[in-house]
Amino acid sequence: MRRPPAFPAPADATARRAKPAVICYPVETLPAPDMAWLEQARANLTKLDEVIVPPRDAKSFTVPAAHFFRITSIEGPQVGDLNLWNANDLTERFFSGKTRALHGTHVSTGMRLWSNLPNLRPLATITRDTLDWYGFDADGGGVHDVIGTRCDPYTHRLLSGGDYHYCCHSNLSRALSKVSGLPVREAEMHVHDVLNVFMCTGFTHDTRQYFMKASPVRPGDFIEFFAEIDLLGALSACPGGDCGSEHSSDVAPCHPLKVEVFRPADAFVSAWKQPDRPAYSRTHGMG
Repeated sequence: MRRPPAFPAPADATARRAKPAVICYPVETLPAPDMAWLEQARANLTKLDEVIVPPRDAKSFTVPAAHFFRITSIEGPQVGDLNLWNANDLTERFFSGKTRALHGTHVSTGMRLWSNLPNLRPLATITRDTLDWYGFDADGGGVHDVIGTRCDPYTHRLLSGGDYHYCCHSNLSRALSKVSGLPVREAEMHVHDVLNVFMCTGFTHDTRQYFMKASPVRPGDFIEFFAEIDLLGALSACPGGDCGSEHSSDVAPCHPLKVEVFRPADAFVSAWKQPDRPAYSRTHGMG
């Protein structure tokens, strides 16, 4: 909690607070996805794979470039923590902070998930979101956030004591270890801040604390992505269930999630050109 101020407000405090807000990253020049092309591509999809993520656990999946993947609620309200990597290079991964800076605290159709520096290119574009109707509620809550980091055993121990091995961080670490062959302690180092799929979150109006509330997701709801490069994904079915009451809990009602991978017609796959990395020299002013 924020402590009460130790210093009195200056005489011009009101004027200082009244300065206009300036958007940090104007996105008018940001390369936009060709949504019309993507609509054509998704008009004729062939299902290639399906993965069921059990409650309080995580599973990995792969998506070739120019394919689609869909995350669906299948039995009851459930949120998921999503990690994405370049399938050919684990050091390139989803960068939630830059995605948030470019698109805002919550993402939906037409927005992209960007990779970490020095790559900074789109990994995936959101093509469908059945919860796009939700918008922002009276509490300031929205769906699919890039604010939260993921529940983890370190914060659990810090705040509550004891070890809990089914936090999303641990779930994702196990899933990556299994698919990559890396020891779990090495795999853990590649686990990163997530897209909180279906999670409803925001910041309180008074203390500006990160909050969660019951997700509006229902069976049949889904969010769908277009893979801009070859992707390795891992999805954790959060032990908080719909995150309406508890987080990292063995008693919260939890449900599985479904991941499906789809291939569009061959013409769309062969026509796709993967996004380039920025042409920056990486000299950082040193020659």
